[in-house]
Amino acid sequence: MKNLIGFFVISIVLSSCSINSDIMFRTPTEYEYDEFIVKSELEYTISPNDILNFRLFTNNGIQLLELNRNQPNASRNLAFSLNYVIRPDSLVELPSLGFVNIAGLTVPEAQETLSTMYEEFYNEPFVQVEVTNNRVIVFPGSGGAARTIGLTNNNTSIIEVLAMAGGISARGKAKKVKLIRKEKGEIKVYLLDFSTIEGVQYANSVVQANDIIYVEPSAEIAREALRDLSPVVSLLSSLLVVYSVFSAN
Repeated sequence: MKNLIGFFVISIVLSSCSINSDIMFRTPTEYEYDEFIVKSELEYTISPNDILNFRLFTNNGIQLLELNRNQPNASRNLAFSLNYVIRPDSLVELPSLGFVNIAGLTVPEAQETLSTMYEEFYNEPFVQVEVTNNRVIVFPGSGGAARTIGLTNNNTSIIEVLAMAGGISARGKAKKVKLIRKEKGEIKVYLLDFSTIEGVQYANSVVQANDIIYVEPSAEIAREALRDLSPVVSLLSSLLVVYSVFSAN
């Protein structure tokens, strides 16, 4: 009987180690989060590893207007509509220009910058740039619900991304939403509180490529402890039955 009790105690200790083991990105109580500066005018900026759909036209894009008038989808099938990857060093190799750095620019800024550069080679160049692979990763607060969301809109906001992920789950803490972002080679961690109306100030902030939005889940100690201990209790009950049978004999 003493051995059985000892086995039960050890099982409880071991099972407690797995309780809430699915919670990621834990931070200590005294952890200092980076200061999140709300900028309503902030737009998506081109980043390393972005894939750009690049199109170049002359004469201020007159050819594009003619094609769109006669064949609405023709501009996407032109020979000069090609994809280019922003390298990890922020450079991209474009026709005639060679390697240029447009990382850190918004899409309109990149289009204007490249149009100016192409004036050396073409008459009144008109450049179109589209980022085709920008995405964010969202953990809404419960296991198995994480998803990667592609950004079709260059100015997609945090609240839009959360909505596309189905919103904050029942287990998620609205007051503890962590935004993890890489800025200039450094990982930044911001803490956003959406539990009160004051959180609306963060809602319209624009997400950036490869952002991680992690809604911390609430601890469920009782339920997970019961789940982990159920097999142990069942085994202990069986052993007690066996022990009782042998003791009676």
